[in-house]
Parts: sequence; C-alpha cells; structure tokens
Amino acid sequence: MKKIDRREHYQEWFSADEMHKESRRWLSQLEFIKDEQQFLDNVVKDYTLDLLDGNFFNQVKDSFDALLTSKKNTQLLHKKIQLHENQLIIMVDDVDQIKMESAYLETHKRLAKEMVTHLEKYQVAKSYIFKVISEIMKKKKKQKKLLS
Repeated sequence: MKKIDRREHYQEWFSADEMHKESRRWLSQLEFIKDEQQFLDNVVKDYTLDLLDGNFFNQVKDSFDALLTSKKNTQLLHKKIQLHENQLIIMVDDVDQIKMESAYLETHKRLAKEMVTHLEKYQVAKSYIFKVISEIMKKKKKQKKLLS
C-alpha cells in the first residue's frame, strides 16, 4: 500500500507587481546587452586584422565563441521573459488558479536563475575581449610612437 504525502508545501510568494518589475528590469538589461553586443561586434571588426596578426586570436577564440552563444541566448531569453511577462494576467485575474499561479511562480524563479547565469557568462566573455582589445590598442599606440 502506498503512503500518500499530505504535507503542505509552502513557497515564497511574490506579488504580481514585484514579478512585473523584475521582468521589466530583466528585459531592460537584455536590451542593454544587445546594444553592448553590437558595440563589441563593431570593435572586433575594427581590430580583426590585429587579432589575426598577433597571437591574440588563440587567446580570444573561446571568448568569441562565448560571445556568439551569449548573443543567441540573449535573444532566446528575451523571448522567454517577454512571453512570461505577457502571461502575468494569471496572477492578477482575481481567479484562484493555484496550479497555474504556482507554475508561473516556478517559471519566474527559473528565469531568475537563467538571468544570473547568462549575465555572469556574458560579463566574463566581454571583460576578456575588452582586455585583449585594450592590449592591441596599447601595442598599436606604442608602434605609432616608434614610427614618429
């Protein structure tokens, strides 16, 4: 005979307003990241020859791959959060739908974790690329001074 677990499970419950504000903040962060990624793409294009000439390419290859992955993930995450935001009506419709509301809350928590992971990975790749581009710029400046 199976024993039925009848214990209550309590979850932290966020208000709809809190989740809305957090979702809007995430969307804003992702929009900013999209702009940053466009800037990084332009910087990398400007310094492509320098990256290929020196030994820099092997150093930044993984970061470039991470940046491309991040670009795809940014778009995907933006779509997920936008869909999540559109489903907020579940939380404010004055109809008790415990299972749907609980699922919405779980989705919100999962998206929060995805955002943290995404931001961390993006920050690491971006920082490394900026570091290498800075080294290239210093090297070019030094060469320019030597030629003058």
